[in-house]
Amino acid sequence: MLPYWLSCVEPLVFIAQVGSSFFDTGLLMVAKERSNDTDRYIPSGKAQQKEISNFYMVYNMISGFMPFVPAFLLARIGDKKNRKIPICCPLVGYLLSRCLLLLVIVYHWPLQVMYAAATLRGMSGSFTSYWAGIMALASEESNERLRSFRLVTIELVYGIAGLLGSIASGHIFNVFTVRRSQGTLLAALSVGLYAICLLYSLFLLKVPKAAAASPTERESAVTSRSATGESSERTKLLLRRASQAGLTAAGQTLPSIDRVTIVLLFVGATLYNVSVDGAVDILPTFVVTKPLNWTAEQVGYGNAAGFVIFITSFLGVTVFSRCARDTTIIITGIASFLSGMLVMAFVVKTYQFYIARALNLFALMTMPTIRSMLSKQVDASSYGKIFVLLELSFTLASVITSPIFTKIYQATLDWFAGFCFILSSILSFLAIIPVGVVAYRTRQQQGYEPIPSS
Repeated sequence: MLPYWLSCVEPLVFIAQVGSSFFDTGLLMVAKERSNDTDRYIPSGKAQQKEISNFYMVYNMISGFMPFVPAFLLARIGDKKNRKIPICCPLVGYLLSRCLLLLVIVYHWPLQVMYAAATLRGMSGSFTSYWAGIMALASEESNERLRSFRLVTIELVYGIAGLLGSIASGHIFNVFTVRRSQGTLLAALSVGLYAICLLYSLFLLKVPKAAAASPTERESAVTSRSATGESSERTKLLLRRASQAGLTAAGQTLPSIDRVTIVLLFVGATLYNVSVDGAVDILPTFVVTKPLNWTAEQVGYGNAAGFVIFITSFLGVTVFSRCARDTTIIITGIASFLSGMLVMAFVVKTYQFYIARALNLFALMTMPTIRSMLSKQVDASSYGKIFVLLELSFTLASVITSPIFTKIYQATLDWFAGFCFILSSILSFLAIIPVGVVAYRTRQQQGYEPIPSS
């Protein structure tokens, strides 16, 4: 019998994120080197910024567009068959895409080959399916009272892995070269780590029994009592009354679906995710070109600063959940991100970058809390679908807004390179509005207590 910690999702999340950090740093530095080669007369500056931002624009659009159908299909299969499926399939795509980066580095293939890597990853479900599968699995094995804490704990593991992986990645990038190519060891380690993840998910990861029985299972459970002497008519009557009362056969309360709350949470989450993705898409180009012009080591440290936010957000949820509502935690996280991006817009020195990141300390409290609130609105058998629909809404919005942010960034380089970060702050502010409506509706609903019937 394996110990619990060796069969849950946290080790998988940790190893995968370390491998992803290696890949992200390697891809960014390769993109920077290849953009230097495109114009011998302008090795850095505006031409380089446009070259890198154009590559990431296309790469992110392919990454966002491809998972739509595969991710939804995998989520449905996961809900009906096995929670492992929407996790394992994306890991296959991740492994293949990491292999392609290794080949691009070693054999000096064109950087555009990475578009094929994004396509392969997308066709296997990509992060959309993988993260929705992780969240569904974690939600199913936790109760409602501790669910926010459970989900943010996984975010914490994700952040610690990203922190360690980012710090190490910048140094590893320069360690080992093949055919005068930097980043070979970094890419090879990423491939190895994802191979370990795939094997772990197949052979060690355990899927818990459903926290709440499906309607078919509830009917079967009640019907089975008829064999002990209850009539079938009485069994059906009991089942109908239990359903009307919102109870499972085990006596657990089924969630009452509030569609307005679900829609408002989706709108708020999507607006916030667009603001985050828009800023994050621009950030790599912003830091590796003038005025910051970071090296591989500095890129690693900068990414690590971003992952520290996972730790501080975990601490924030741990403290605030004892004295604040879920909606208050969500709004606090949005405000933290908003203030950091306002400062980021005016960054021209490295120390100023870290000040902006410090203001983002609680930015990652938002999404785990929204996922927790959404999970409380649906039955356990629908966790996979609700989470993948949330991720797909993020993906669709990102596909639309990523080229917009990129073109705005390129158009404003000459007069204000940080304009996109101000735009991101505005979108974050708009995301507060639907969450505020949810907070108001929740207070109104809790303000009225039902009169017990005779």
